[in-house]
Amino acid sequence: MAVKFRDYYGVLGVPRSATADDIKQAYRKLARAHHPDLQPIAERGRAAERFKEINEAYEVLGDVDRRARYDAVAAGHASGADFTPPSGGPRAGRTARPGGWQDVDDAEDVSDFFASLFGRPRGGGRGGREGRVVFPGADVEAELTVTLPNVLRGGRHRITVDGGRSLDVDIPAGVRDGTVLRLAGQGERGPGGGPPGDLFLHVRLAKDPRYRIVGHDLEMDVPLWPWQAVLGDAVQLDTPDGRVTLRVPAGTQGGRRLRLRGRGLPRPGGRRGDLHAVARIRIPERPSAAERAAYEALRRAAAAQAERPARGTA
Repeated sequence: MAVKFRDYYGVLGVPRSATADDIKQAYRKLARAHHPDLQPIAERGRAAERFKEINEAYEVLGDVDRRARYDAVAAGHASGADFTPPSGGPRAGRTARPGGWQDVDDAEDVSDFFASLFGRPRGGGRGGREGRVVFPGADVEAELTVTLPNVLRGGRHRITVDGGRSLDVDIPAGVRDGTVLRLAGQGERGPGGGPPGDLFLHVRLAKDPRYRIVGHDLEMDVPLWPWQAVLGDAVQLDTPDGRVTLRVPAGTQGGRRLRLRGRGLPRPGGRRGDLHAVARIRIPERPSAAERAAYEALRRAAAAQAERPARGTA
């Protein structure tokens, strides 16, 4: 007996060369878009028919054996055209579940075309129970702003997501700007009782007023008075790990980088980068009379003549 041919590839909107992943992605997108529970009440009847058609297509194309059997007889047939099932009869009994999405033992009914190839599932037939299809809820993406101390030491951070939910996020030490943290099961609820999706947090590093990040290293400016740069000195420096004493060599030029080893950001393997203190020479904006006299004396005693000003180096 002839039945109406069903183009399952056309139902899912994929080519015949589609991979298993292509088919699964197309199914999920269509099933979510046409799930009756997500439609206005007036449109649920029509959505249910479309939803059933989508699931039947995936029952076939999402299973390797059934897809091969379908492909073997589908060549040259157009959707809706008369189709005579091959000899040998359908494979009766329970059909497998592709990807665990639908148990056709609970399916409302399959089309005559499906039944002609694969048989009707147990408990099927006209008036059978309505199938319950579950699939994960949508994934959610959000930004997570972290501070430099979070990067250095990691730790737990409480955030509030859509709907007012509060979540505790474990931030790994050494996390970088652009890192994506996945919180399984914290996305949207799945329609029809399906499992929730995931929450993906895109890490954004807040700008620090004192430190600059350069790879695994940190940079900071250290202001020096001219006499400290010329004569050298020991200055107190606040670092992310606490206050330390920095030895400034005599003759330090502005822009020189003075390195403090192991006080930067965590590296893979447990080591840390370095902290570089960049010398910035400051001059008194309002020198006292004694300071001005000292600078006048310095100018008279300086080896460099006034007609030979200091020159920058390339």
